[in-house]
Amino acid sequence: MGLKKRNKVNAEFNMSSLTDIIFLLLIFFMLTSTLVQIKNFDLPKSDVKTVAPASVIVEIEKSGVFSVKGKEVKESALKTKIRNALRSSDSKKDATVTIVAEVGVPFEQVVKIMNIANQLKAKAILATQPK
Repeated sequence: MGLKKRNKVNAEFNMSSLTDIIFLLLIFFMLTSTLVQIKNFDLPKSDVKTVAPASVIVEIEKSGVFSVKGKEVKESALKTKIRNALRSSDSKKDATVTIVAEVGVPFEQVVKIMNIANQLKAKAILATQPK
């Protein structure tokens, strides 16, 4: 009786499942990435075209309302919220606080945020519009 068993192992790698996984990862990162959202109000004008990464965005409105990462914050809780936002940011070594101050905001408010960033050992930058 000449029956042979066919136990031949296929050594090929199936690439179709790998491309599906890569496609799903691409969609995941596109949906979960955060974009910088700045409210529509007038910013100071400047000739400088330096672009810096923003770890934490602090917005100051003319009415005196502070916002950290898009959420309104009382002035008394400002330091705590900025500290927590800096801790949860990706770049802890080069942490920057971007100050988005509407035109007409008293400079004392901007200096207050700059002092908080200095106390937390973070860089403070001021967002401006190009001329």
